[in-house]
Amino acid sequence: MEGSMREAHSRAQLLRLGAVLVVIAAGLALRRFGYAVDLPFVVVKYGGSALWGAMVYLLVALVLGKSPRAVIAVMALFMAIAVEFFRLYHTPWLDAFRLTTAGALLLGRIFSLWNIVAYAIGIAVVCAFDPARR
Repeated sequence: MEGSMREAHSRAQLLRLGAVLVVIAAGLALRRFGYAVDLPFVVVKYGGSALWGAMVYLLVALVLGKSPRAVIAVMALFMAIAVEFFRLYHTPWLDAFRLTTAGALLLGRIFSLWNIVAYAIGIAVVCAFDPARR
């Protein structure tokens, strides 16, 4: 019995890892090609933010493993909000990093309450479809 539970947990974690990779690829593709295929600004901008929130949920889920989904979701939302508020902090080296592609993808450039809404939507959706749901 314990072995099958461990196998189920390992399988769920592998599915979460796979989901992280899919979400990252989708987010990068959306940001790179969204405008080229004439997607509206709102879809590209906030769709990317929702996918970023989903990624944060999945990464937290990989670390917290067996924690309830609600706990994972709250932690992910807290982290996403903290990163968004971190955009209000400016130093020359941090602003220079934010101008790079990696800095823009990881930290973003401009604070927006709408990003927090998009993160929450992304977290809620991926939480509802979490591979480890029971």
